[in-house]
Amino acid sequence: MRKPMVAGNWKMNKTVKEACELVTELLPLLSEMHAVERVLCPPATSLFAISAMLEKTEIGLGAQNLYWEASGAYTGELSPAMVRELCRYVIIGHSERRTLFGETDEQVNKKLRAAINAGLIPIVCIGETLEQYEAGLTAGVIMRQVKEGMGGFTAGELANLVIAYEPVWAIGTGKASSAEGANQVVAEYIRPALADMYGQDFAQQVRVLYGGSVKGENAAEFFAMPDIDGALVGGASLKSAEFAAITSAADKKKVITEKGVGMKVLIDADLCIACGVCESICPEVFRVTDIAHVQLDPVPEEYRGKVNEAIGDCPTEAISIAE
Repeated sequence: MRKPMVAGNWKMNKTVKEACELVTELLPLLSEMHAVERVLCPPATSLFAISAMLEKTEIGLGAQNLYWEASGAYTGELSPAMVRELCRYVIIGHSERRTLFGETDEQVNKKLRAAINAGLIPIVCIGETLEQYEAGLTAGVIMRQVKEGMGGFTAGELANLVIAYEPVWAIGTGKASSAEGANQVVAEYIRPALADMYGQDFAQQVRVLYGGSVKGENAAEFFAMPDIDGALVGGASLKSAEFAAITSAADKKKVITEKGVGMKVLIDADLCIACGVCESICPEVFRVTDIAHVQLDPVPEEYRGKVNEAIGDCPTEAISIAE
């Protein structure tokens, strides 16, 4: 089961004071939305202050970029360790990094490797430009970005990978792709490219977000799509009520899963303390970030023994099987 995620990319907006004020507004609005993974990505100048504000919450903190070297004469850059000291997530390869600063698929790949080695959860952005879209090149562009930007790893190394599909022509323009069109790109290009590299099971487990003029009024349309698992939100994430409305739509998302024979494994979000016991026993089924969630739905019967062991060892009795 892919747990929905909504991440707010604040880009180059908000001073530290303004950022803290926005978080103060967001905390009561987001605190009860346990079914969705919530992430805030403010400018680097605000990461320290906001990390303290989020410390005792389930809301994650992410950086907007990182550099692949551990240290050195790289003025203006942030090393993976610097990011990991404050954050659990990092955005990689955003279209603005690609178009304004010349970031390449090769550099995205290096940053992804660095993020994984640092224990960060990477949110890797891909998407076609307006010219590529109008020329009918979407499939080739997307599959190239996936294969060159995310190639050379093992499926295990990419276990926490999150992809954000952001058609460049829809970012900040007010023009959103149709929900069906975005879902088609994910289902026909992104997941098949992942399957070619790491297998079908892996491709179906990776969360893929949509980004590009997502608003409270259209979010539910995207989240109703079976292959879209949430959103990377830009401008709307700077407005507390709007971001909360988008997150609420993801919180209510009905996860559509593959048909199959197996068992329904449930995790009570109110009881889970993200201790990691379940993942250590059965990483094929459980994944723990800010909270544990089940990666497969239905869970194949072959894992019943390990799932029962995880149920027995869970200190808060948060795991159960719906028979």
